[in-house]
This record gives sequence, structure tokens and C-alpha cells, in this order.
Amino acid sequence: MGTYVKVAQKGDVENNTGKLVQAGGKDIALIRAGDNFFAIDNECSHVGGPLCEGTVSGEEIVCPWHAARFNLATGRTIAGPARGDLNCYPVRVQGNDIEVEV
Repeated sequence: MGTYVKVAQKGDVENNTGKLVQAGGKDIALIRAGDNFFAIDNECSHVGGPLCEGTVSGEEIVCPWHAARFNLATGRTIAGPARGDLNCYPVRVQGNDIEVEV
């Protein structure tokens, strides 16, 4: 079991957008989809596109470089050219703080 680290506040991430955060020495894409927050590896498994800049649709994110798609809740690849799934990190909201477990 990891440790939860504060990475942002609710107001720091607009709906259907992402933000690059760091926790435990890792670059993580913190994504807001409606009232839900997700944390996944920031680098696309294709050629490292910045997923924090991707397009969010429901519980999916599309890489801004070559349109690989991933499920935000599981990290699973939905459509290529991704070369593999992504790591997901548990997220919790404590008051106004967003914390990621690493």
C-alpha cells in the first residue's frame, strides 16, 4: 500500500481537462471528467505524448500526438497506435485537496 500525496486542489483542474502533476518522482496526468478525478501515467505508450494535454471524452482520454485512446479508470488501451496499457493511481478528494496514491 502506497502513500497519498497532495497534488492539486479541485479548482486547479477544469472539467474534461488534464494537468501534469508529480508524485513519488513520477509524472502523472491528473484528469477531471465531470465530478471524477483520475490519475494515469502522463506518457502515452506509443511515443510518449503528453496525456495531460489530451482530449477527454467520458472516461477516455485521447493522446494529442497520434490519437491513441485509453480508459481513464483502468489505463487499458482502447485504440492504437498505443503499445501497451498505462499505470493508474488511486485518487481521493479530501475537502478541496486532490491526493494520489504512489
